[in-house]
This record gives sequence, C-alpha cells and structure tokens, in this order.
Amino acid sequence: MAKSAKYLQIGSTEAYSGKSATILGVAYQLQEKGLDIAYGKPLGTRLSTNPSEAMEEDIRFMSQTLNLPERRVRSPLLSLDDETIQKRLRGEDSTNYRQSLLQYLQQPDGDLMLLEGPGTLCEGSLFNLSLLEVAQAADAAVLLVTRFHSVLLVETLLSAKQLLGDHLLGVLINDIPAEQLSIAESTVRPFLEQQGIPVLAMMPRSDLLRSVSVRELVRQLNAEVLCRSDRLDLMVETLKIGAMNVNSALKYFRKGRNMAVVTGGDRADIQMAALETSTHCLILTGQLPPQPFILSRAEELEIPVLSVDLDTLTTVEIVDDAFGQVRLNEAIKVQCIRQLMDRHFDIDRLMSQLGLEPAVPAH
Repeated sequence: MAKSAKYLQIGSTEAYSGKSATILGVAYQLQEKGLDIAYGKPLGTRLSTNPSEAMEEDIRFMSQTLNLPERRVRSPLLSLDDETIQKRLRGEDSTNYRQSLLQYLQQPDGDLMLLEGPGTLCEGSLFNLSLLEVAQAADAAVLLVTRFHSVLLVETLLSAKQLLGDHLLGVLINDIPAEQLSIAESTVRPFLEQQGIPVLAMMPRSDLLRSVSVRELVRQLNAEVLCRSDRLDLMVETLKIGAMNVNSALKYFRKGRNMAVVTGGDRADIQMAALETSTHCLILTGQLPPQPFILSRAEELEIPVLSVDLDTLTTVEIVDDAFGQVRLNEAIKVQCIRQLMDRHFDIDRLMSQLGLEPAVPAH
C-alpha cells in the first residue's frame, strides 16, 4: 500500500496575491528533489463569463506545466459563481460539502498533494470550504501568500495566525516594491518570526510577472486589431495615457518600458510619439480610424494597433485591472517564477517542516 499523501494548502489573504505562481514554484522545486506531487483545487473561484471553462483551463495549465498525470490532478468540487451562490442561499443546494471534501481528498498516491486554497480567508465559508475548514478536513499545513502593500501587512498575518493556529506553516510575502525590500527584510521578517510565523520567502516585485500579453488585452477590451495581429504575444508591462501635448508626451513616453499607450484615434501626433518609444501596443479609443501613415509606421515597427469602442477612462480601467490579475499562461512567466522562487524561497525549510525527505541526492 502506498504511503499516504500529505497535504499542503496554499492560501492567500486577498485575491490575486500570487497563489498559482507560488504553487508552480513550490511544485517545481519539490519535483527537482525527486518528490511526487499531486494538485487539487477544491473551490473554483474564477468569476468569469464561463467559469467552468476558465477553471478547467487553469487546472489544465497546472497539470501540463507540471507534467502531472491525470490521476494526480483534481478538478474543483464546485465553482463560486453567482448561480451556485444563489442556489445555496435559497436552500436549493444542501450538499454537505465537508463530506464531499473528504471523498475528494481520498489518498492520491504520491508524496504531497498541493491544494490551491480560496482567494481570501473567509471565501468558501458558505459551502464549508473556507481555507481553515479545508485545512481541518485534510489535516493540511497552510502556506499563506500575501502581497506587500505596506508594513501593516503584519496585522493581517497576525490575525491569520490567530485564525489558522497550528495549521499555519509559514508565509510568502509577495510583490515587494524595490524601495521597501530592505525595511521588509530588516523589520517585518524578524518581527513575524518572533511571533511564530515563519517567513519562507520575500519576493521582490517583478514587472514581467505583472505584465499582460497584447492578446489578453484584445480579449478583455473586445478590441479590433488594425495591424500586426502576428505580434499579439508581446508583453505589456506599463500603461500610459496620451492626453497631453506632443512635447510632454515624448518625455512621458521615454520613461516607460514595454508600454500600452491609450489615446484618441484622432491624435496622430501622440500616436507617432508613442510608436517611436518603447511601446508594445497602441490602443485607440472612440472608434476613429488612425491616419494611414500611422498604420504603415506601426507595421514597419511591428507594433500592434488596437481600436476600441470605449472611452479612454473605461479603457484604462480595464487595462489596469488586467495588470492586477496575473495570468500565468505565458511560458516566459513560468520561467520567471522558477527563477524567482529558486532565488528567494526556502524549500529546505518547507520540506523539513512537512517532514519530507528529498528522494534524489542534492546535485
């Protein structure tokens, strides 16, 4: 009989903190140590137009990237969409999800099952599938991922520690801006360690990880691609709005890197200034067609030009949101996560806390 799998649940204090990236990074490192990994996500939390599709896509991405056989991957028990929630509230869904969870957790063969937790500490409570409830049912250790907004994140972590108790194995602090790294290392880390909260990683902010492909922007903006539809894999790291005079615009654009520039379809001067700087896509609002010379210059420089039927403010909001919701579907991001985790994550400490031994000798 195979020895029973242990469970590590990766949770977060708020949505889009970097759980999936953390799972990928941890799984890679464990696989490099020769360990056999399984992956499950009891609660699907993507609220998209077609949640089951988006969720399946996430699960598929995980299993392909980590090269997991089908029997090592568990799809969600349920998806947190409006309809599911309302059914539960109306009493039409009286499923005992704790019972379903116990069946879901039936031993997969392998050394460790990584469970992707819900987006926040309370999400899933309505179905008895919150972070703590799953940890209790699986007797799982919890690795908590949190984004660094300010040093006050220690308050969030202290209350998470009160809630999770002995289940809390440690934390990964993510997305730390360069100018805050030294204060995080010199004050936040020692303070948390003193409070019995092991800090397994302090991850610096990465523009690449926060970046979004032009293809994803086309999808979210429902944009028409006016040229270079062959270059939609370009990654956008920053967003600039072209609404000033052309001299200011040039100065402003020169400071940006791998930008998406949003401007009116009638502002040929701004569009030209954007094309001559580090622009990865030009987004024209108001459905005004650009001048032919703009398109031919963009064609030469291999910069996609998008046209949207939206005003500038709405466009900017949608693009801004896309940056916050890091999707990992690009190989370049997976590579970046592996490097960052190798550099900053204490895998040996994690393994000793879980009582796991490497299955291959260190090389």
